[in-house]
Amino acid sequence: MKHIAVIHGPNLNMLGKREVGIYGGKSMEDINASVLAEAERLNVTVEFYQSNGEGDLVTFIQKCRGRVGGIILNAGAYTHYSVALRDAISAAEVPTVEVHISNIYKRESFRHISMIAPVCIGQICGFGPYSYILGLRALIEGRLDSWLV
Repeated sequence: MKHIAVIHGPNLNMLGKREVGIYGGKSMEDINASVLAEAERLNVTVEFYQSNGEGDLVTFIQKCRGRVGGIILNAGAYTHYSVALRDAISAAEVPTVEVHISNIYKRESFRHISMIAPVCIGQICGFGPYSYILGLRALIEGRLDSWLV
């Protein structure tokens, strides 16, 4: 059985309370429950982690090395400038899918840049909380080698 870490970055603990017009009304706990239900259907185990601190996220990602089969990461604002997270993902050597609730390319121009995308196997954004489910399915069902032509 595969084990996946779902990592929520800064301010995601405030989902359902902040900027509902952008992020929707579901809480982080609601999203986690949906991911857990999908994981059970896929016969996969998941663990959840959230931190508002960049260093805490770096440490958690490092601890995933050799322990989890994949990471679903919503790095929040750190996506756009954290070289430390980028380096942690690279060093962990764990397939990582970058996810975002909103479509970062329809927002402010500074959100169009992802420091972590080059070290992730893919990026999913704009599908609301379902982005997490798509990330899980991509890790479990996706075969990168079959997509390459």
